Amino acid sequence: MIQGFEKIVEERILKAQKKGEFENLDGSGKPLKLNENMCIPEELRLAYKILKNADCLPPEIELKKEIKQTEDLLAGMKETSEKYRVLKKLNFLIMKLNTIRDTSIMFEMPQHYMEKLVGHIEKSKTQNERLKNLKRSA
Repeated sequence: MIQGFEKIVEERILKAQKKGEFENLDGSGKPLKLNENMCIPEELRLAYKILKNADCLPPEIELKKEIKQTEDLLAGMKETSEKYRVLKKLNFLIMKLNTIRDTSIMFEMPQHYMEKLVGHIEKSKTQNERLKNLKRSA
């Protein structure tokens, strides 16, 4: 919102509150009854309801669930070739999710290569330092 306009709106709300204009409104003190489908266009609501009742999820949601399950599996694994295989699967699922979304690259889900790469570089540095220390002491 524009700063000047926002300030005017805020002042008017405060003035109305002081006058008591928000007291005794219909539904005051009661929870709001929000329609869960209010963000869905009216012409799609019936189709969405049918799919929901049939336990069908949109592909993006199914992929997100599979990504979460794969991340959980990966977190419990030790460093093995199996972990590498699962990591490749996870990155593939993330790439697939990012391609079906029609959004900016800023909002894409990041893949898990960076952690693995940094870990590998750190491990190599440590090994190189050990070798240098062994050569010096010999």
